[in-house]
Amino acid sequence: MATTVRRAVLTLPAAPLGPENPLPGLRPLDEQHVVDERSRTGLPRDMARQIGYEPLRTLLPVRVLDGYGRERTPTDLDAIVIENDHLRATVLPGLGGRVHSLFHKPAGRELLYRNPVLQPADFALNGAWFSGGLEWNIGATGHTTLSCAPLHAAIVPAPDGGDMVRLWEWERLRDLPFQVDLWLPADSEFLYVGVRIRNPHERTVPTYWWSNIAVPEDEGTRVLAPADEAWHFGYARSLRRVPVPDAHGDGVDRTYPLRGDHPADYFYEVPRDARKWIASLDAGGQGLVQTSTDRLSGRKLFLWGAGRGGRRWQRWLTEPGTPGYAEIQAGLARTQLEHVPLEAGAEFSWLEAYGPLAADPRAVHGEDWPTARAQAGARLEEALPRARVDAAYEAWRPYADHEPGQSLAAGAGWGALEVLRGGLKLPGTPFDEATLGEQQRPWRELLHSGTFPDRAGGAPTPPGPSLVAQHWRDMLETAPAEPLTEYHLGVAQWHAGDVAQAVRSWERGLKITRSRWPLLRCLAVADLDAGNAGRAADHYAEAFEDLCRERGDGEEWAAATAALGREAIGALLAVGRADAARAVWEGLPPEVRASGRFRLAEAQLLAAEGDKEGARALFGAGFEVPDLREGAEVLGEVGASVSDEPLPDAYDYRMRPPAVE
Repeated sequence: MATTVRRAVLTLPAAPLGPENPLPGLRPLDEQHVVDERSRTGLPRDMARQIGYEPLRTLLPVRVLDGYGRERTPTDLDAIVIENDHLRATVLPGLGGRVHSLFHKPAGRELLYRNPVLQPADFALNGAWFSGGLEWNIGATGHTTLSCAPLHAAIVPAPDGGDMVRLWEWERLRDLPFQVDLWLPADSEFLYVGVRIRNPHERTVPTYWWSNIAVPEDEGTRVLAPADEAWHFGYARSLRRVPVPDAHGDGVDRTYPLRGDHPADYFYEVPRDARKWIASLDAGGQGLVQTSTDRLSGRKLFLWGAGRGGRRWQRWLTEPGTPGYAEIQAGLARTQLEHVPLEAGAEFSWLEAYGPLAADPRAVHGEDWPTARAQAGARLEEALPRARVDAAYEAWRPYADHEPGQSLAAGAGWGALEVLRGGLKLPGTPFDEATLGEQQRPWRELLHSGTFPDRAGGAPTPPGPSLVAQHWRDMLETAPAEPLTEYHLGVAQWHAGDVAQAVRSWERGLKITRSRWPLLRCLAVADLDAGNAGRAADHYAEAFEDLCRERGDGEEWAAATAALGREAIGALLAVGRADAARAVWEGLPPEVRASGRFRLAEAQLLAAEGDKEGARALFGAGFEVPDLREGAEVLGEVGASVSDEPLPDAYDYRMRPPAVE
């Protein structure tokens, strides 16, 4: 059959994402993927330099997604299907452009780990993420903020004369447009993926990319890559060079994901001149291989391990009885802890290929590692020669600028706003003004009139999203000093690292507004950042009281109440003010207090009040915290503070070995 591209509907049991968190992300959520300073000693200079190059200080301008639960109902998802005689790829443009499935038709087998449910969990840089398939991670260390966001999608001409699917969006953490072009040549067993990241600014920008491939795992699964060494990164936050396959000198071959006990990353040290590839093969020597042009030089294995915590996380991300998975990945640097400079006006581009691989199982699973990886590399060269990948990249490059034809899906309006502001020309990735929406409206008015619209005369609502790039900050600084202007200006100044000016802007705003809680909450975060926990608690208590006086009905107010209440309770308990924390608790709506997030907060509150029996009863009754953060150990910590009994399996999410707890 000729290659076809069509729209489809995929129905999955899914938990709704819920509303955005209205509180600005003044601090990053991720505390796991940070290298201990002592580990940097002795690293290669380029790696050490890129690890220290502009890590995120905030999540701005992106909002946190933490309003989801764990109740799943059958949900229709828009999909795009690309198909030829050999492969069928199913893409979800409304969920980060995730390739949900890559089905090899002759063998009748799925090449990816295909999650049977859509269950958000707190793994992305901004919260909501889901496991499975093939995802495109851009922005900064971690899962992209676009994990659960819509991308623009359209059909464009493919280099072989057929149709190609283009996905594109504006990545907001680094203010960079990017595109992902997917096509299946008519007789190809490999899905080709052309990727381009452009820097339209007059400054160098830190850049990050990792293609993340979830693959099925069982006792016979082995991951192979052309390397004899790897950089091991675990949840103890240390980075060290180890041999492959016996990474820790304990006789355990961790190229088999289920042979390790604890979750860990292994970033392979692929020789500069070697072909770039990684494969996951089962006991019979069959599975998936990914290869690319040399720009995408990094390769990685992430394994959950066979320990209790890793298995618990696997069940948390899918449903009981589902086979486990590992992740094989490909990125711009040797490790995911690095950001790579992209010069002003420049771009990064490369081509990837995904397809089936069959190798001699005796060689692949033999004890001799060089023979195993050489066998997989040779079978790859037979199936898809390196020269063919390089030629496909060169053939694709002229098509990267082709303007999209038939639209398949629409993304957000932030890219259109940036193109409008900068008068940018981005061939191949149009950001149409028709995509501008209500969230962009006040910023478009600021751009055209020099004034940020206030809410005077209208019903009170939580402030909308802030923009923080220098050009928007400059506009806010020259706009009339209205309450919302001071609020957004302070957020932009905070993002820029100008803490003193941010605090002054928020304090000026307090003097001229009746809606005090957004500014008080920002000041509370600034207090925490400065180490003044007592004053932060005061500001949080006042902010929550003011919100309760002002709040109205609707989803946005409910989200603001829950988010601020949760932060306030934590800040008050941290300084021993259980009575004030209890007052905040009592001010929450009953349906909020009944949720798993606040069952945990209630257990912490009861423990602080000395009612350990009441806290143990909550654990005994059972609760789930839907947005438990990757690597979080709070359940174990609270459980241990109220009981000497071993932590029940349902609450064990520990990802570190006991020696580093």
